[in-house]
Amino acid sequence: MKDLFRIVGIIISIAVMLASCGGSDSTSSSGAAVTTFAGKAGSSGSADGTGTAALFNSPSAITTDGTNLYVTDSGNNTIRKIVIATGAVAIFSGSASGDSGSTDGTGTTALFNRPSGITTDGTNLYVADSGNHTIRKIVISTGEVTTLSGTAGSPGSADGTGTGALFNNPLGVASDVNDVYVTDSGNNTIRKIVIATGAVTTLAGTAGSSGSIDGTGTAALFNNPADIAYDGTNLYVADSGNHTIRKIVIATGEVTTLAGTAGSFGSANGTGAAALFNNPLGIATDRTNLYIADSGNNTIRKIVIATGVVTTFAGKAGSSGSADGTGTAALFNNPVGVATVGAVLYVGDTGNNTIRKIN
Repeated sequence: MKDLFRIVGIIISIAVMLASCGGSDSTSSSGAAVTTFAGKAGSSGSADGTGTAALFNSPSAITTDGTNLYVTDSGNNTIRKIVIATGAVAIFSGSASGDSGSTDGTGTTALFNRPSGITTDGTNLYVADSGNHTIRKIVISTGEVTTLSGTAGSPGSADGTGTGALFNNPLGVASDVNDVYVTDSGNNTIRKIVIATGAVTTLAGTAGSSGSIDGTGTAALFNNPADIAYDGTNLYVADSGNHTIRKIVIATGEVTTLAGTAGSFGSANGTGAAALFNNPLGIATDRTNLYIADSGNNTIRKIVIATGVVTTFAGKAGSSGSADGTGTAALFNNPVGVATVGAVLYVGDTGNNTIRKIN
């Protein structure tokens, strides 16, 4: 009998030890800490300043050169610069009074019209100037703005060079050293621009045809593709109208669905088609994971590229707000833009007029 009690005691000890390990595991994966980096929730404006003293008006996409963040402040028709080390915000390009237009120029003499997507190759910024149906180029060192492709005020789908090419409400941009890739949302296509020449071609999708078909080049169909990210080999697209994340092999133009189910929106975590999204608008990558601004769910989702496993990184599905906190305790309001800087993620929390930081 003593031996029996001794064995039972050992089993109980092991069970307690395992439960303790499980509890520790759960705590370590409780979520990422969200804070407000710049802007003031509930207050829109165009004021420069540091941290919450700065004001934004519908900030959307974000990119970084490693030292600064560059934000498309869409409602102000400007590009804002944030010094990462200090949180100091200033207008980098576009009219300080919020005037819209298509004028090329330097700094505040240049005009934009609802700038949406933004990316960098380390030397230049590239902006999807959505309201102008153009792609703009900004030299970071000088602030000089030129029109790389498209004709302001003329929507269309024509391939061509420079102003000979036409776009229709371009929303997202991604860049490698040689090319810029554009989610041409109104055309339901992915376009490619050779930076050196301004030559524009259609990489995937068919202008005027929406759908969710996987395939190669123009055989693939998209539905209101919103944003795009590049991992060195492939492109990843937030296909907002389909509530999916698509993958494009650049070398072949082959398009597949990495996560989500076309036509089905929701907030379920899972692998591949078992995961559900609701109007995903922003996408960024650290080349191991994708981070999605799942706008309709007011959450930031994480996808492991190698496996397609989707989890909720921050925010609570179905709950909008501006609360800082950890994991699901943090609240967002229509997040649109995401950018990674090392292990830190920055979010354009559009409905709150703020830039949030997750680490």
